[in-house]
Amino acid sequence: MSIFWLNETLEFPHPGYANSDGLLAVGGDLSVERLLVAYQQGIFPWYNEDDPILWWSPDPRYVVFPEDVKVSKSMKQVLRRGMFEVTFDQDFIAVMEGCRDARRNKQSGGTWVTEEFIEAYTELHHLGYAHSVEVWQEGKLVGGLYGVTLGKCFFGESMFSNVSNASKTGFITLAKKLQEKGFWLIDCQMRTDHLVSLGAVGIPRRKFLHILNKNNRMPTQRGEWQTWLNE
Repeated sequence: MSIFWLNETLEFPHPGYANSDGLLAVGGDLSVERLLVAYQQGIFPWYNEDDPILWWSPDPRYVVFPEDVKVSKSMKQVLRRGMFEVTFDQDFIAVMEGCRDARRNKQSGGTWVTEEFIEAYTELHHLGYAHSVEVWQEGKLVGGLYGVTLGKCFFGESMFSNVSNASKTGFITLAKKLQEKGFWLIDCQMRTDHLVSLGAVGIPRRKFLHILNKNNRMPTQRGEWQTWLNE
């Protein structure tokens, strides 16, 4: 199956044209306009530092339905003890940098969270579409995650943890808050054991796109989340 090369127009091929790995297209840019169009169609960028921009839409798609987030007995104890403080949108760039550094350490220098990526998603953050979850311990940032919100869906991008259970605490706290706000799903993109332990399940791409089609008609809560999620 051919891989599509993007040009300056803000158009993507239908996700059904992705290859068996989920790769759909190559090229384009990380402009706010292109990123928003991509997320609305179930497409996301993911590539190594020295590669061209690669756009993906895997099948199955791994998601967490907020009401189905898994909280193990050990995590219930962690949450009950109040070992961490969780905030929202308090240091977006630091969370992205934490994800970048964690990936580099894990992958011997490789990460898709490049400076270009940080600049693009920081602009989305300033426009009220991208949000961060910070996890603190004794005043130090020890974990977190970030992603993009459209309608009733949160499209998770990456998470990091410098202390055991920090990222799980952030993810579970976010899922509970989003459940209270009536969100439909958290997009996890692809399968990892870590995400499955938190309740991620694979659904057919066609079902995911059906949800997005309805979601694209929903209003997006933009702006800073710290106050809104705690209302």
